[in-house]
Amino acid sequence: MKKYFLAGLIILLPLTITIFAITFIVNFLTKPFMGMVTKYLSKTQISKWGLPLLTPEQIVKYGSQLIIILGILLFTIFLGYIARLFFIKSLVSLSDKILKKIPLVNKVYKTSQEIINTLFITDKNSFKQVVLVPFPSPNIYGLGLISKESPKTCSEKSNSNLISVFVPTTPNPTSGFLLMYKKEDLLFIDMKTEDAIKYIISCGVVTPKKRKK
Repeated sequence: MKKYFLAGLIILLPLTITIFAITFIVNFLTKPFMGMVTKYLSKTQISKWGLPLLTPEQIVKYGSQLIIILGILLFTIFLGYIARLFFIKSLVSLSDKILKKIPLVNKVYKTSQEIINTLFITDKNSFKQVVLVPFPSPNIYGLGLISKESPKTCSEKSNSNLISVFVPTTPNPTSGFLLMYKKEDLLFIDMKTEDAIKYIISCGVVTPKKRKK
């Protein structure tokens, strides 16, 4: 009985987490527009429909969310299209210069812009190499992802070439520690980033298989 329960749990948990994540994202995106769209659909014939598993109120709610998601998708595609036009590029460039000159706002804007460019635009090898790092003490190791070389001022101050390493926490790898190590203190291992993340999320239950050379 215990084996069957664990097998069912292994199947059910990823599905539950996926449904929860999708539901959260849909609710987050549609909430600002729900009132307006729901009010409109309530005046149509859709509000009178009835299905075996759904009430008319649920049909209006889910129908509103579907319309909003499609609207956001189409608007994003349209925005991406017009952003490629010369006039829009010039306008974006002008607004970029203005925002960078506003006190306080420019700090937040520059930081967020650099993060987005690093994650989605540049083709650098950030977070591609998995390493073992001595953390939180010299005789204990944790999995880390190499970000890039540390700032020059840090390397110069320590009189050594430092490497920035992100050490994710378990079971939530989106939080963690940004640490700087000497290259000789790192143990480079042959492991995919995806496998390392799976290992961290599963609290060590899902062990990565050895890659074939």
